[in-house]
This record gives sequence, C-alpha cells and structure tokens, in this order.
Amino acid sequence: MAEPIISVSGLRGIVGESLTPEVALRFAAAWSATAPSGPIVLARDGRASGKMIHAAVLAGLLGTGRTVLDAQIAATPTVGVLVQHYRAAGGIQITASHNPPEYNGLKLFSSEGRVIPDALGREVVKRYREGRFEWARVGRVGTHDQCPDSLTPHLNAVLKTVDVERIRSCRFRVVLDSNHGAGSVLGLPLLEALGCEVIPRGETPNGAFEHPPEPLAENLLGICEL
Repeated sequence: MAEPIISVSGLRGIVGESLTPEVALRFAAAWSATAPSGPIVLARDGRASGKMIHAAVLAGLLGTGRTVLDAQIAATPTVGVLVQHYRAAGGIQITASHNPPEYNGLKLFSSEGRVIPDALGREVVKRYREGRFEWARVGRVGTHDQCPDSLTPHLNAVLKTVDVERIRSCRFRVVLDSNHGAGSVLGLPLLEALGCEVIPRGETPNGAFEHPPEPLAENLLGICEL
C-alpha cells in the first residue's frame, strides 16, 4: 500500500490508495493516545470523501475512549477557535486544503487551538507507525456529542476584531466563491453580518469543485466575469 504524506501536523494522501479508513483510524487513535486528557473537536471540509474519513477518525477516537465534540462541516480555522472555546484537549480537521479532489487528510490541533508542536507531532507519528495505542473495553468507549454551537464562537471572534459599523457603511458587494468547500459555512453569515451584498458561488459544501481548488490566477477567471 502507498504511504501517505506524513508531517508533524498531520497527514494527507489519495483516498483509497495512500489514505484508507484504516490509516485514518490509526492516526486518530495515535493522536488520542498522545493528547492530554479531555474532549477532541472533530470537523471536516466539504470533500466527497469526508463522510467516510470522518467515520474512520470518529471510530479511532471513540475506540480509544475519547469524548468527541463533532462540529460536522467547518472551515479549518474554526476548529482552532472551537478547541479554545470548549477548552478541548485538541482537535482534528479532515481536509486536504487546496489539493485535488482525490486527496484528503487530517490536520491536528493542540489544546491551544494551534497546529501541534513538533515534539508532540513526532510522538504521534511514532505511535502511529508502531501501533502504540490501546483500544477501550466496554464501559470505557468514548462518547460522540455534537458541538453545541460550531458557528457563533468564530463569528463573534472575527466581528470583535473589525470595525463592524464602518464596514457596514461601505455596503460592499462581495463575490464569495467557496467552490463547494467549507468556506461558506462561516463566510456567508460573516459577510451578511457586515452588511455586505453577497454573490455566492459554490456555497453548498459537497466537494463538487467547479474549478481546481488551487488558488491560482487561471483557476479564478470565472470570478472576474461577475
């Protein structure tokens, strides 16, 4: 089997080749065995393979006794905000960022809501490769809870950093091209809260990219026509 691309902050690979449900489950279990005690925030972007990888990651976390706060579909920075807001032990975002649709991956967050430190990441990778994690017995299996609110904490954090009234007074007309990723989940209500007239494109987060996700000039020509 092909090896996924692994770094201290997570992994990514081609779904069904280097990234399989087993790989996702084992990597999540390795992170669970390394992270401090407490719940783990879990979210995913809109990629078509997200539900499958989500199920595998969830199994790895529950199987090692973790409480999981599930934010469902959310942008990657939102996971960091939620980790801090709910005082979680860490987080996992299922995403492959700007990579082609056949890719997916796992990005790990520390209890500070940031990418995990190098030393912690090396320990996760070591546990993953060696299989050093223990499966919970009956009575110690983790619990799966939905995040009480996966949107407002990040929305409010952004609104507190900008001059809302000044932006509203400008009445901006904004094209929001989420390309069927997770960007619209926060982006749309944020722009509306700022009084913008929003022209959404690809707002449904189903992974059906309308153009290559890499943000290069040639991939963004469609926006220029609006």
